[in-house]
Amino acid sequence: MKLKGKRIVILIENLYEDLEVWVPYYRLTEEGAKVSLVGPEKKEFKGKYGYPAIPDMSINEVKVDEIDAVLIPGGFAPDFLRRYDAIINLVKSAAAAGKIIAAICHGPSVLVNADVLRGKKATSFMAIKADVINAGAKYLDQEVVRDGILITSRKPQDLPAFCKTIIEALQT
Repeated sequence: MKLKGKRIVILIENLYEDLEVWVPYYRLTEEGAKVSLVGPEKKEFKGKYGYPAIPDMSINEVKVDEIDAVLIPGGFAPDFLRRYDAIINLVKSAAAAGKIIAAICHGPSVLVNADVLRGKKATSFMAIKADVINAGAKYLDQEVVRDGILITSRKPQDLPAFCKTIIEALQT
């Protein structure tokens, strides 16, 4: 129970990458964290492969001082998530408060809009590599990159390293 008492939110929208939500959800829960799904509203969202998810709370119910980390999975969901001011404001506020921000695959596109990559090292799915670089990050093609509070990974195959790094970061 390495994460007992830690509170983590996973941001979801339609067409989320199923594995990038559910593998961290269960892995972090297994370590004792309270993991909550958060969406723009409390309604059912479907993953890329059709798996349904209902948020535990809407973005408007999340208080930065009541969480320890924000996780942004990939798929096509980040393209929707980055359109909501409340999502962007949560990520900015969490970064400013020193909370762990973890994003995988296309998830770093939300970090681009939140302007939290400038001067940081990061990785992502190759399709948004230019976006990450243009947002001011030094791009590294590695399974996981941690730069302070930011943790990024490239694809579902990187999930073991991604989850391990999140667990380690939340223990410090």
